[in-house]
Amino acid sequence: MSELINNREYLVPEQGRRQEMLKEIMKDLHAGKSVDEVKARFQEAVGDVTVEEISAMEHALMEEEGIPVSEVQRLCSVHTAIFKGSIEEIHRSSKPEDQPGHPVHTFKLENREIERLVNFKLQLHSDKFRVEDSTEMIYKLLDDLNLLLDIDKHYSRKENLLFPYLEKYGIYGPTKVMWGVDDGIRAMIKEVKGKLMNYDGDKETLSIDLARIISEVNEMIFKEENILIPMALGKLTEDEWVKIAEESELIGFCLATPESKWIPERVPMVGVESGEVVESDEQGDAKQMRQGFVKFDTGILSMKQLEAVMNHLPIDLTFIDEHDVVRYFSHGKERIFARTKAVIGRTVQNCHPPQSVHIVNELLADFKSGKKDSEDFWIAMGDKFIYIRYFAIRDAEAQYMGTLEFTQNIAPIRALEGQKRIMS
Repeated sequence: MSELINNREYLVPEQGRRQEMLKEIMKDLHAGKSVDEVKARFQEAVGDVTVEEISAMEHALMEEEGIPVSEVQRLCSVHTAIFKGSIEEIHRSSKPEDQPGHPVHTFKLENREIERLVNFKLQLHSDKFRVEDSTEMIYKLLDDLNLLLDIDKHYSRKENLLFPYLEKYGIYGPTKVMWGVDDGIRAMIKEVKGKLMNYDGDKETLSIDLARIISEVNEMIFKEENILIPMALGKLTEDEWVKIAEESELIGFCLATPESKWIPERVPMVGVESGEVVESDEQGDAKQMRQGFVKFDTGILSMKQLEAVMNHLPIDLTFIDEHDVVRYFSHGKERIFARTKAVIGRTVQNCHPPQSVHIVNELLADFKSGKKDSEDFWIAMGDKFIYIRYFAIRDAEAQYMGTLEFTQNIAPIRALEGQKRIMS
């Protein structure tokens, strides 16, 4: 352990020193020095830089040095030129992000299409326009820019799905900077499109604008793939990537769509009784059922686990199906109303005294007709105060599947006063 402790003592001041040098170099850029002037000093003093160091440096420039976000956005384009080739590779033993459907795979897939559009089509048409500003060439450029406007979906997924997770981990600076640059690119595309639609003969200015769009779009691709994505991969959990993938379709995709749905690998389950490994993918569902597992939308439980969970709930449950037949009841330690296994398979009407059957039938009729979805009763019984609730259970198409009875002694809950914040 001693060598680890010594390394830590060395690394912390070393990281602080590198951060200070990075900040000094960026402040020099802010003061007007050229990229060439600081690049040599960067290579000599800092060398390889991690994405985390860039993130921390941008944050420090805004928070500690008071440099406005807009100025950091400008410097962002400049410092990218310095960092190119210096950002260390993050090697991973397994790369789910390389699998089709993973949000990172989709971002990169789109970037390749965006590169093809701006570096080949738009660049080619821009070069020809510089030579001959014909109507035909203007239409071709307008077609290219209309396609490029699709980049809004790429940026929107980044800003609305990825950035919130980064901010959850306290990463605010890079997201603010990148969002501002995204907006700038969006505005440039729209502005140049407007100029082309109302072309006034100023070929030179339009050519410069088009070149700037191509440059900014390429720079953003570099920043995404060398700074943003590695940083996100280092922070987000697999479940968070799954949520991003699931919600991506709501915003849409830019110039390319995922080849397939990403299904991350999960640790295989082991049969409770048999000890046999059970697959957790869709192909393993049938086998899981045979092994005694129940698959829900939100997870998989063995029958043993499911029954234990139901019997540990501080409530009593009884379920009757759409034909009024009792199919299940939970069996906790202190069941309020006794149930025996003899009721399973009997109609609920046969489980009640004749004088109360009409109430049962009326309730079930209201549930089946859709007039009601629930009904509540509460009664005092000795030292217990019993809360009895009935819920109509319906499928995704709102078809009646049965009724769930939910019974709980809420006397201890009603007796609560004040608050309890310390574990007893």
